[in-house]
Amino acid sequence: MTAAFLCASLGIVPTVRHADYIGSWLEVLRDDDRAIIRAASAASKAAEYLLAFQAGEDEPEVPAGLAIPASAHESQRAASVP
Repeated sequence: MTAAFLCASLGIVPTVRHADYIGSWLEVLRDDDRAIIRAASAASKAAEYLLAFQAGEDEPEVPAGLAIPASAHESQRAASVP
């Protein structure tokens, strides 16, 4: 879903559809009718976070509910230091 949100924001027309991927969502939705709402919310937050980099923010604020492990964040910061 994040990819779909990013494509829409960036004006990219997606052309790839994967039946297995869609089938896996159907299976999840059969078991939990609110899964799509939670997934869409998390995907939207992730897309906003990623798009903030394009907007020129050096280090965008991580939206509430979007967990990024501290170790991943620190390794990203260390990798950017020459």
